[in-house]
Amino acid sequence: MTGLVRYEVSDQVATVTLDSPHNRNALSRQLVTELSARLAEAGGDQAVRAVVLSHTGRVFCAGADLTEAAGLPMTGATAAIVALITAIVELPKPVIVRVTGHVRAGGMGLVGACDLAVATETASFAFTEARIGLTPAIISLTTLDLMTPRAAARYYLTGETFGAEAAASAGLITVATSNADLGQVLGGLLTQVRETSPQGAAQTKQLLTSGRRQRLAERSEAMAELSARLFATEEAQEGIHAFLERRPPAWLQS
Repeated sequence: MTGLVRYEVSDQVATVTLDSPHNRNALSRQLVTELSARLAEAGGDQAVRAVVLSHTGRVFCAGADLTEAAGLPMTGATAAIVALITAIVELPKPVIVRVTGHVRAGGMGLVGACDLAVATETASFAFTEARIGLTPAIISLTTLDLMTPRAAARYYLTGETFGAEAAASAGLITVATSNADLGQVLGGLLTQVRETSPQGAAQTKQLLTSGRRQRLAERSEAMAELSARLFATEEAQEGIHAFLERRPPAWLQS
């Protein structure tokens, strides 16, 4: 089976690249499994000081694989996604996400789970769950603590699309930059991370993530169950099929 995640290590940085452009780097069972394995590999490699999460294609990550969600039980899939974002949060090394494309739904949870986030003017973001009968249950665990309450309410409830500058203002990402300056910005962050001690970086990350690690421990099971339950509802299945069939859902039809 063709791999969906690429992995390389250079100059003390492990670059983990989502490489499933045929389905917009959706969080299929295969991609989640491979991504989890590559993150574990980076976490266990003493030569790696930082991890960059990147992507191929025009979409960073479209969220859950809706072709798998159309009629299939999602209990195992939602639990695996929770485990994936938890692994990013608990990785004992800084994780920097590099975004030059579109981020939707579950992809927002990946961005939120990373320690630093850099996005360009070609990136766009949207919490699209409510538009298909779902809610940002799992991804709230890694985004609510980053965003201002008003920004979270606006983007969660409307599902509207917003750009990198708005994402930075909302607290979702660290830096909004141009495509031309992306390499310099990302390289600068990596240089500074490499100047810290491994112990210092690991302990500082633990300090920074203590609140969300506690929230993940306390709420992840309930959020995974809520997400799986909503996927199985008639309304969500209508929303999913409408999206896949490129038609308005029933609640928008006269």
